[in-house]
Amino acid sequence: MSLLHHHAPVEPLPELSRFRAQFHACLTTRADALFEVCEALVSTPTPVRHLAQLSLEPEHHRGHGSAYAALNQGRIDTTHLRWSLAALPLPRFHGRLVLACDVSPWLRPDAWTSPERSWCHTYGRGTGQAEMVPGWPYSVIVALEEGSTSWTAPLDAARLPPGTDETAFTAAQVRDLHTRLAAAGHHQPEDPDVLVVVDAGYDAPRLAHLLADLPMRVVGRLRSDRVLYGPAEHRPPSASGRPAKHGAPLRMAARATWPEPATVTTTPTRRYGTATVRSWDRMHPRLTHRSAWADHPGQLPVVEGTLVLLQVQALPSRRSPKPLWLWASATGLAPEGVDELWWAYLRRFDIEHTFRFLKQMLGWDAPRLRDPRAADRWSWVVLVAYTQLRLARGLVVQVCLPWHRPVEPVRMSPSRVRRGFRYIRADLPGCVGAPKPSGPGPGRPAGSRNKRPAPRYGVPKKHETSIKGRSGDKQPG
Repeated sequence: MSLLHHHAPVEPLPELSRFRAQFHACLTTRADALFEVCEALVSTPTPVRHLAQLSLEPEHHRGHGSAYAALNQGRIDTTHLRWSLAALPLPRFHGRLVLACDVSPWLRPDAWTSPERSWCHTYGRGTGQAEMVPGWPYSVIVALEEGSTSWTAPLDAARLPPGTDETAFTAAQVRDLHTRLAAAGHHQPEDPDVLVVVDAGYDAPRLAHLLADLPMRVVGRLRSDRVLYGPAEHRPPSASGRPAKHGAPLRMAARATWPEPATVTTTPTRRYGTATVRSWDRMHPRLTHRSAWADHPGQLPVVEGTLVLLQVQALPSRRSPKPLWLWASATGLAPEGVDELWWAYLRRFDIEHTFRFLKQMLGWDAPRLRDPRAADRWSWVVLVAYTQLRLARGLVVQVCLPWHRPVEPVRMSPSRVRRGFRYIRADLPGCVGAPKPSGPGPGRPAGSRNKRPAPRYGVPKKHETSIKGRSGDKQPG
C-alpha cells in the first residue's frame, strides 16, 4: 500500500485504478460478485431502489441472485479498506484537515427478524417532529473541503451496537483514524491541529476530553439553553475554604448574563449578509457525577474552551435567522482563529448532502437485508462507489440532460460525475474474471412449508448514557 503525502501531485486516473485494485484485494470471499455490484452501482445514472435492479446493468455479468448472495455470504477486509481510504488524496480547509462526524440511521421499523436494531433519532415531516424509529445507526467520518460544494471524502463508517455511547464510540473511531492518517502522511507533527466538527447531538466537551492527548480541536454546536462558566476568580492566599472551580455563569438564553466578549468581528458573506461573531475565552460546562460522567474516577475535570456566538442577517431560505452557539476545545484564540472555527463548522453541513446522495441515489438504505453484517458490507460497497466518483471528478465528460447547464469540471456534482462514469470504464483495468456458468438452485419443494421460521428480535431500551450523556452541565436554579 502506497503512502501518499498531501503535498505531492497525484494523477487522477492511476490513483483511481490503484484504489479499485486495492478494493478488489480487500474482498476475501465472493470477490468478483461484490466488485461487480459496486461497478453497477457506480455506473448506473438512475436512483437505486433494489439490488435486483443492478443485475440489469451492462457492468453486471451475473444473475440477480448473486448480488444478494454476495452481500449475505461475502467477506470484506474492512481493516485494509480503511487504510486504503486513508491513503487517498484528501481535501484541505485553509491548509488544515477538517473531519466531520455524524450518525445516519438505516431505518428498519418493521424488520422483526433483524437483530441488533437500536432506537434511531429521526425527524418527521412537520417542524420539530422528532421521532425514535428502530434501525441500524451508522457513525460516519468524512474529510471536508473548502468552498461551496456537496463533496466530502468518506474515511470511516461503523455501525453502533445497541446501547452504545455515541460520544465514546466516536472518540475511539476518531483515534483509530488519526493513526491511519498520520501513517499515510496526511498529518505531520508540524501541521496545524486537525479540526473535528460535530453537531449538537454529541457532547463536545466530553469528546474533547477523550481526545485531549491528540493534536485535535473539537468544534461542536450547543443548544441555546445551555449554561457555561468562566474561569474561577483569583483567590487571595488568606482566603479559607475550598477554592472555587467555576466563575460567573453565562446563560445563553439570558443576554444580561453575557460578560464582555474577548473578540468581536464582523464579516460580509455572500449568502448570509453580515456575520457578527462574538467569542468568550476559557468557558466550560459544570460537570456532575451522573450520566456520562458517572464512572469517572476521582475529581471531575474542568474542560475549558472558546464559546462562539454567530449571528447573521438573513438565511437563503428566507426564514428568520437564529443565533448559532459553538464551543471549541481551544483557548487564547485570535479573531482570525475564531473565524476559522465557525467557517469550518458551516462546512459540516456538506455531510448532510453526502448522506442524501448515498440514500436517494446510491440506495444505501434501499435493500431489505436481514443480517446486520450484510448491511455492513453493503454500506462499505456504497462508500467505495462514492469514493470512486470523487476520484473521477476530473476524468469524466459531462453528460448534460436538456435542462442542465454545463459547469466547470471542478463544480460537477456527484450525480453528474456518476452519469459520465460509465464512459471512462474502458480506460480502467479490469479486476474480475468471467462468471462461471451455473443453473438455478432446486428451491423449496412444491407444497412444502417453512418449518423453521426466522427468530424475531425486539428493540432494547436506549442506553442511559446515550440519553443523558448529551448534556453534561448542571443547570443551576
